[in-house]
Amino acid sequence: MPILKSYGACLRESSFQFPRSHRIDNYKRRNVKWRSPQAAIIPDFHLPMRSFEVKNRTSAEDIKALRLITAIKTPYLPDGRFDLEAYDDLVNMQIENGAEGVIVGGTTGEGQLMSWDEHIMLIGHTVNCFGGSVKVIGNTGSNSTREAIHATEQGFAVGMHAALHINPYYGKTSLEGLVSHFNSVLPMGPTIIYNVRSRTGQDIPPRVVNTVAQSPNLAGIKECVGNDRIEQYTGNRIVVWSGNDDQCHDARWSHGATGVISVTSNLVPGLMHKLMFNGKNASLNAKLLPLIQWLFEEPNPIGLNTALAQLGVVRPVFRLPYVPLPLEKRVKFVELVNEIGRENFVGEKDVQVLDDDDFILVGRY
Repeated sequence: MPILKSYGACLRESSFQFPRSHRIDNYKRRNVKWRSPQAAIIPDFHLPMRSFEVKNRTSAEDIKALRLITAIKTPYLPDGRFDLEAYDDLVNMQIENGAEGVIVGGTTGEGQLMSWDEHIMLIGHTVNCFGGSVKVIGNTGSNSTREAIHATEQGFAVGMHAALHINPYYGKTSLEGLVSHFNSVLPMGPTIIYNVRSRTGQDIPPRVVNTVAQSPNLAGIKECVGNDRIEQYTGNRIVVWSGNDDQCHDARWSHGATGVISVTSNLVPGLMHKLMFNGKNASLNAKLLPLIQWLFEEPNPIGLNTALAQLGVVRPVFRLPYVPLPLEKRVKFVELVNEIGRENFVGEKDVQVLDDDDFILVGRY
């Protein structure tokens, strides 16, 4: 115990002696306004890199010129992993038929069922294989601003040309919160804002869009509310893509839309290219409407996944919670293909009616 006693004595001897405070000092301390330490405030700082450090970035003007953008499907192997061979064939068919851009990991591509590692990998893979032939727009949006910032940094780091950003869903925010959310990601590069209130439960009103449009990185809006809203934006010189395939012809030729971000172009890219590039074509639009209506009888991408499997261009594998369309609708798709012409659809195999047992449903992947 002598060691412990001597150590305690040493502590007592070396203790600091604080002077007693005077009453006037106490009075001053009570009346001084507290200020936040300035070192803790770092505005507009993003890790791991600042927005101006991104090199060789596509300009927003390049994105604004795109007329046909395909929200590309993500195919799977029987164990639920990405089927990159089938994916590459799908993207290549889009390029050969005139698509100018692809949305990677969007709603149609089931980004909501991907881990962020899968998501960024698929964006990087698409850039590496096709970035010289088509604009790669990565869906790096999230209802968490933190996740949206991080994913967008990673997406631009692996070379994507632009980002797609949805408004925060489920845990909705105020209009001021929407502005702050978009302003947190816009400095990183060309950005398309996606307004689809049927999925998010909240409209992005023109007030918000007009505010964030002050950023030079806003390429435009994917608008699903309708053509009246599209015309409201185009009248203010804001670029808009129709998000509704059934309205895109009129949006393009009667309401000022630049083009469409399309689901249907996964199946008939050549015909969708004609619809966006060759002027008004009411007869072609009418010819495609039954197919478009069939595609969206159930929530997207259920119809598209079923159709591509029946065309033989992807394996009939579904990541749950998506399941294939019922038999009678699969029969109807074969009829639609024959009416429109098999030569207008992607792939080379004969279209077929798949049995229920042909589909593989994967819950863990």
